[in-house]
Amino acid sequence: MKFLSPLIVVSDIERSKEFYYDVLGLEVVDDFGANVVLTGGMALQTKDTWLTFIHKKDSEINFGGNVSELYFEEDDFDSFIEKISSIKGINYVHPTLEHSWGQRVVRFYDPDRHIIEVGENINMVVRRFINSGLSIKETAARMDVAIDYVKSCLE
Repeated sequence: MKFLSPLIVVSDIERSKEFYYDVLGLEVVDDFGANVVLTGGMALQTKDTWLTFIHKKDSEINFGGNVSELYFEEDDFDSFIEKISSIKGINYVHPTLEHSWGQRVVRFYDPDRHIIEVGENINMVVRRFINSGLSIKETAARMDVAIDYVKSCLE
């Protein structure tokens, strides 16, 4: 047994393909019409076909439940934030914030209100702290991780 990919249901597959390409840079690997596989292994499925697969009615599908997210990491977080700031129509869950361990993240909705989180790559967080003048020991304390973990991020 192995896990292959997440699949999300979308109301407009063309709009979703455009969103995931424009905002996150995901490209179409396979396009089967009602099902599309994007780079990274994520799949999109049209709502109409999904309803037939699971034998449910339209009223039994609810978008925007705020109970899960698709998580991405970005090495150049500042450039990503600058990029999405220029895209009209981004509906934010919250603006950019910094978690207690120092990782910066932003969360926003896709066109069907699935939550997307883009976090700063943790190796880049370590490098940012080191470049700001913190020692390895101070970075480990700041991030509440082991010194060996910080060292492994710098390799």
